[in-house]
Amino acid sequence: MRHTVKDIATALGLEAAGAVSFEITHAAEPVGAAADALALAMNPAYAEGLAQGAAQVAMLWEGADWQALGLKAAIFAPRPRFAMSGLTQMLDHGLDLVPGVHPTAVIDSTTQIGAHAAIGPFVVINAGVVIGENAQIASHASIGRNSTIGDNCLIHPGVRIGANVRIGDRFIAQAGGVIGADGFSFVTPEKSGVEKARESLGDQGDVANEGAGQAWIRIHSLGGVEIGDDVETGGNVTIDSGTIRATRIGRGTKLDNQVHLGHNVQVGEDCLLCGQVGIAGSTKIGNRVVMGGQCGASDNIFIGDDVVAGGASKIFTKVPAGRVILGSPAVKMETQVEINKSLRRLPRALKQLADLKTAFASLQETVSKTDENK
Repeated sequence: MRHTVKDIATALGLEAAGAVSFEITHAAEPVGAAADALALAMNPAYAEGLAQGAAQVAMLWEGADWQALGLKAAIFAPRPRFAMSGLTQMLDHGLDLVPGVHPTAVIDSTTQIGAHAAIGPFVVINAGVVIGENAQIASHASIGRNSTIGDNCLIHPGVRIGANVRIGDRFIAQAGGVIGADGFSFVTPEKSGVEKARESLGDQGDVANEGAGQAWIRIHSLGGVEIGDDVETGGNVTIDSGTIRATRIGRGTKLDNQVHLGHNVQVGEDCLLCGQVGIAGSTKIGNRVVMGGQCGASDNIFIGDDVVAGGASKIFTKVPAGRVILGSPAVKMETQVEINKSLRRLPRALKQLADLKTAFASLQETVSKTDENK
């Protein structure tokens, strides 16, 4: 696919200069870029790399002297990463599936498939499913009974969508995700050691002698999952169905690879949950919450709007709106920074304490000997 410099600049709302009719086929880093590539040098630090490649056109920082860099044309990006968003969208071929149903797909006769939808090889779709217009479902994906997929959705290979899942428009699911599995919810016939320990803060009771009363019995998940418009899920994301009410994800929220949401979790709009975030059952997350990689949240708590949690934070209690937190257990970020500083000082403080104890003991011995000589 070829694009002129003018086409790209117009689509991204950016200024261009030089031979704007020049066509490019792909984007590349400056070093080693081919003659038909758009070199990405949106920071002066990358300018030297242009001389090491053959690119004749580049996307540059605002105010760059493109002619001095030996280019035929340039596009100027005052906000580089935002420009990258639009550029990569233009150049991404997507799943590139042909509209229609592949002959190897297994589709229940009650399935409703929207106009121009594409169903790839070995896809399995169960009874009562509705597929929106222009949806693309890649190979080996499966969709459970009575689920709904909105318009313009992209379901990558191997995604498993369970029963009673309702997904909005423009949803993107990267490969291997599982949406709508049974929640991890079990109960024992008698009060379990875990329940007793939670109530007493440590005492499990006579668990060893209670036998069958400690056997785990499944609580089935009937509530399904509801996902708003413009949501994206990364590779191997797992989202459990709600027990009675649905697990919900609000409009515009993005989940990174290996994020896990337990049953009944409620995630608001425009949230960003990074890799390996885990949210335990029935926790509610507000709007525009950002959680760094490997963050975890305990069950049945509330995390307010606009909270930012630094990587690997462990959240055990309610977090007020707008707070920036870090650590395990998570506290205000500035508090955790002071804790970290204090921990680094601890070995020195302990050595000073030991020296003081030695000096005090020596002083006591000297005083004792003086008293004996009187």
